[in-house]
Amino acid sequence: MVIPLMKQAADEPGTDEQATLRCGAVWAGGAACAVEARRALQAFLAYVPCTGRTPVPAPLAIDAELVVSELVTNAIRHAPGPCGMILRLSDEGLAITVWDTSAEQPVVRKRDGQRFGGHGMHVVHTVSAEVAVAPLGTGKQITAYLCTAPDLAPDADADAVALTDANPAA
Repeated sequence: MVIPLMKQAADEPGTDEQATLRCGAVWAGGAACAVEARRALQAFLAYVPCTGRTPVPAPLAIDAELVVSELVTNAIRHAPGPCGMILRLSDEGLAITVWDTSAEQPVVRKRDGQRFGGHGMHVVHTVSAEVAVAPLGTGKQITAYLCTAPDLAPDADADAVALTDANPAA
């Protein structure tokens, strides 16, 4: 069950031409679901043009869905208790923050075609311009930054292609 934050998709005051657009959701312990998180992201991105902003490009939206899926799934698998997600869209890009109750730092493992699972953080780092992990009083938050400007987006490299080719069913 999603417990929406008080201000869904509210503009945050700022000095920019367009302030940061924010949205978030909190899930009670054991209630988080990657599908619900992706739906929340899709609703947020669908709302963006209603604010007069340019729609988020499709490739960025696809990368954002992947990041949301991986981060929320990790929170479900590795952290007991509640977790949440905050989405922020500004002129610089989209920031996806997922917080949980585990203080354990995520591990970025090297790509291994023989291993089932354990590739999520590698994928998040591959499609994000930057990933930051910050401790919280009880747990941590992980923020992935995806750039909207083409010149700031991460380059497509051999790893990204290999990840796609490694699992054709994905």
